[in-house]
Amino acid sequence: MRVRIIFLAMVAFLFPGTLPASHASQEATGSAISSGFEPLDHWRAAVLAGDRPGLKLLYIVSPQSYAITPQGKINDPADEESQFWSALHAQGLTAVSAKILERGQPEPGVEQMVLRFELTFQSKGETQRKVIGGVQVWGQMGNDWRIFVSQRTESGFLPQMSLPEPSTPNIHLYPEPAEATKELDEALASAKSDHKRVLVVFGANWCYDCHVLDEAMNSPKVAPLVGANYHVVHINIGEGKDNSALASRFLVPLDKGIPSLAVIDANGVVVTSQKQGEFESAAKIGMSDVIGFLERWKPAAGK
Repeated sequence: MRVRIIFLAMVAFLFPGTLPASHASQEATGSAISSGFEPLDHWRAAVLAGDRPGLKLLYIVSPQSYAITPQGKINDPADEESQFWSALHAQGLTAVSAKILERGQPEPGVEQMVLRFELTFQSKGETQRKVIGGVQVWGQMGNDWRIFVSQRTESGFLPQMSLPEPSTPNIHLYPEPAEATKELDEALASAKSDHKRVLVVFGANWCYDCHVLDEAMNSPKVAPLVGANYHVVHINIGEGKDNSALASRFLVPLDKGIPSLAVIDANGVVVTSQKQGEFESAAKIGMSDVIGFLERWKPAAGK
């Protein structure tokens, strides 16, 4: 992913001193895997049913509430968001998947999520699948949860991928940016002991392509190759600027997109690094590309 499609800096105004925490596709039947956050599942069900009144009830109406849409900022998210999402039903919406890529709790009673909405439409005997990126910030009101900040991107066609996709992305895939040096030192120590190399993966939890690459790395076809030859370290770049010194040290230009990989030896010397964002789009690579990279840069036999 070349750039982060979601920008939530205005949340820092609502929560001074806090930032977003680093923290099988469904069939066209309307069923979906649970998101892991029940209020979001209720929201998804209302979208699928085209239930505008039900959607409106899931939004808080207050001076602090707003929605950021491709057309700009809206100060009445309950009205605008319920109109947009409920209208999809009349367009032939038959299935909705809401994948949580990143999740944090800026303060008690607040849930903040970066989301990927995968939508299936049926019209005139044809099936279309689309994707929308989004952010939702939920606040707890007694026993209920309501949305008071939301953001969404333009709708685009869902790309075909040959790599396996996670049904439930691991929101803890990339640890806090500050953990990078410690995890790297531990991996280097292990590499000196067992003569493996260290595979450094720069990315972030908000990056869906990063989740897809990790799913491929942990697949039965690739995991044995990774385990036998590498210690994997995930370096979190946060909003795009964290751990830039490490990226420079390992010759990885982050402006080319993430995920981006480097292979280093047990002494921390760079063996190779991706300089052109070779893996930044999961839709443009396949298992042969991932396996080819790992095979090419694994340690030589007997060394």
